[in-house]
Amino acid sequence: MANNTRARRQARLSRSLGIALTPKAAKYMERRPYGPGEHGRARKKQDSDYAVRLREKQRLRAQYGIREAQMTRAFEEARRTKGLTGENLIELLEMRLDALVLRAGFARTIAQARQLVVHRHIMVDGVRVDRPSFRVGEGQLVHVHSRSETMVPLQVAAAGAHRDVLPAVPAYLDVKLEALQARLVRRPKRSEVPVTCEEQLVVEFYAR
Repeated sequence: MANNTRARRQARLSRSLGIALTPKAAKYMERRPYGPGEHGRARKKQDSDYAVRLREKQRLRAQYGIREAQMTRAFEEARRTKGLTGENLIELLEMRLDALVLRAGFARTIAQARQLVVHRHIMVDGVRVDRPSFRVGEGQLVHVHSRSETMVPLQVAAAGAHRDVLPAVPAYLDVKLEALQARLVRRPKRSEVPVTCEEQLVVEFYAR
């Protein structure tokens, strides 16, 4: 029941933001390609500039499943980093441990990836890490603890069962899926990160 409730909530949020946040939400959106609620089919009035920027920020947050405080901290770091703030922001978010667990194919959704980390199934360079926000460094190895490798969900992942619903493995990751190992070979580039976002609108939201 809890899983069904969560799935419906994610589907409703996906329809509201106009982006599929989970494979199940994608199926819901195929059947109902309009916003949720009784007025979902109605033509919407023109959004204000603020509303457009707010929605884009919410879309990015939802794709990484992070809280507003985490998003704000990431933005402040991105702003202090040399380069384009919007691109820096997405690149920093992509180096989160839970995001890389998802990209590697160890999990089907960002929520499942976070759960694997929190429950201490994931290691970085041989050390257990239970913080989804942990920043993985270039060259570090993300892998599943040996005692967890026999778990059914991870065996399913190792067999490649999630590859049909996930984007192709990005070039910044070297993945050995059958061994449940992934190495961050270099910092991600914005053009390679499989998230839907107009990052400049996010920058404008926080810079207002």
